[in-house]
Amino acid sequence: MLGIILAVGLAGASPVPLGIVKTTLHQYEDGPALAADFLFAPGETVFLSFQVQGYKVTPESQVHLEYRIEAVDAGGVPLLEPLRREVKTELSAEDKDWMPLARHSVPVPPLGDAGTYRVVIAVRDLVAGAEVKTEIPFRAGGRAVAPSDALVVRNFRFLRGEEDREPLALAAYRPGDTLWARFEIRGYKYGEKNQVHVEYGLEVLGPTGKSLYQEPQAAVEQSSSFYPKRYLPGSLSLNLQPNARPGDYTIVLTVRDHLGSQVSETRHSFKIE
Repeated sequence: MLGIILAVGLAGASPVPLGIVKTTLHQYEDGPALAADFLFAPGETVFLSFQVQGYKVTPESQVHLEYRIEAVDAGGVPLLEPLRREVKTELSAEDKDWMPLARHSVPVPPLGDAGTYRVVIAVRDLVAGAEVKTEIPFRAGGRAVAPSDALVVRNFRFLRGEEDREPLALAAYRPGDTLWARFEIRGYKYGEKNQVHVEYGLEVLGPTGKSLYQEPQAAVEQSSSFYPKRYLPGSLSLNLQPNARPGDYTIVLTVRDHLGSQVSETRHSFKIE
């Protein structure tokens, strides 16, 4: 969203060139200015503000400006539709030292790549016929999920508990435990409006290779969005039987990309002790 406080300059020609000044990043609206190296988290909102100087005023004390604001990721892909706003106002004698103030907010994609994102601002002075542009970079974090041209499972990790962040160094459980695992899916194809249609299922093989459990469709992601989802997070849990036999077990994870007609099968071993 963009909010504009209409307060500006001095009738007649401006003594300074048209410029975008006092560009500032905030973690929340009207919050303190952030350092240039501040790292925004996935799904967080970036708030920014800026002012405009050097616009021209008509003999009738009219100001007429147009803003265009875009936000792009590290690869130049737009995060949302470009925003256009017009500022048209009449000044009074008391306004000679004022400058227009604009506020804007940009969502950081929850499933985007980490890197340096940019807000691109263009301001056009319709009275003078002049235009000025600037870029405001900001850093966004995110999980490291390597790109792929084909459907793949990345970062499969066994966990002790559902909320754990650190993977188990040794994927070993006891009978009666709940096994948790997380992973990311990448390399699927997009449809119209960045539609994705991906599902995954699993099978558990026992120490002898016999199939002990099957869930062909454990989860489905079918959605569309303006900004393409760079990867899809996946998770699974298994309630291990109290009388489970100790030994080496295998999870066979099968991922299907319906739009890209792709299938990926991976195997992940764990122990019951």
